[in-house]
Amino acid sequence: MPTTEPRPDAPFFIVLNAGSGSSETELRRSTIETVLAAAGRSCQLELVGDPAQLQNIARSMAGRAVASGGILVAAGGDGTINTVAHEAVLAGCTFGVLPQGTFNYFGRTHGIPEDLTEAVYSLLRAHVRAVQVGMINDKVFLVNASVGMYPKLLEEREHDKRHYGRSRLVAIFSAIKIMLRPARHLRVTLEQDGKQRRLRTTTLFVGNNRLQLEQVGMGGLTGAVEEGQLVAIAPRPMGKLGLFGLLVRAALGRLGEADVEAFAFKRLTVSTPAVYGRKRLKVATDGEIEKMAMPLHFRVLEGRLHLMVQGPSRSQARSAADSALDDPA
Repeated sequence: MPTTEPRPDAPFFIVLNAGSGSSETELRRSTIETVLAAAGRSCQLELVGDPAQLQNIARSMAGRAVASGGILVAAGGDGTINTVAHEAVLAGCTFGVLPQGTFNYFGRTHGIPEDLTEAVYSLLRAHVRAVQVGMINDKVFLVNASVGMYPKLLEEREHDKRHYGRSRLVAIFSAIKIMLRPARHLRVTLEQDGKQRRLRTTTLFVGNNRLQLEQVGMGGLTGAVEEGQLVAIAPRPMGKLGLFGLLVRAALGRLGEADVEAFAFKRLTVSTPAVYGRKRLKVATDGEIEKMAMPLHFRVLEGRLHLMVQGPSRSQARSAADSALDDPA
């Protein structure tokens, strides 16, 4: 793992998710290349049009970044950032982010601008900070991982986004639809520090992001994330009305007042009863859904992602320069 700052002329290897329409994608590509060219920095950009190719492209770009002492950069939403970050951790290369998603929890947590031009400008002046990531089996997650109802909610949200566009309002609409459907409770066994206990819940949510925990009203556990732990949240069994109330509390930032079980941990094993016959379970990691082999092993990896964090924004840099001219002493 790199422990020093990349050299001043380190090339950027950028993985850009095509995402929306071609005109918007070309504008993003042009913006990135124009800002970096004006700064005299080398840039190799790969556009990902097929989501199925994202991991292979990210792995290839990570290898090229390692070979040339460069910086691997993800440009997209939290799902894209997750996939590229996974390859950065495996390859041991420095990692940068240009957030382009709906919520951008990871980028916002680390002070990275959501405006693309400002994000590229800040990347040029960023420095390396070692940050923690979560792992579920052999998969990295930066913001959260979950099983149960939450992956279903994400699938519904993606379906609605294709029809109605990407917005927070669409996300809330999708959540309400899921809450109104018959809820199946998940029976799991948790093993932590050699002790086992059984839990019945609609969803098991594991967070690794201070901002998201604060936003839903679980601010009392953000200190655990800052101290190198992950946070598990599991609503107790409830009906449709209770689930709807849970959604409202989360939207209002008051989830901590709801009937949920929450605790911090460094390692956690999750299994389901043998009578379920489940060998694989649907899991969501940073918004991306896949089936994983049981049992699920959660753990935290401290300082394993070497992230380029925000330097001064363009307006801040100009303000600092003006102040220096006004006060040369």
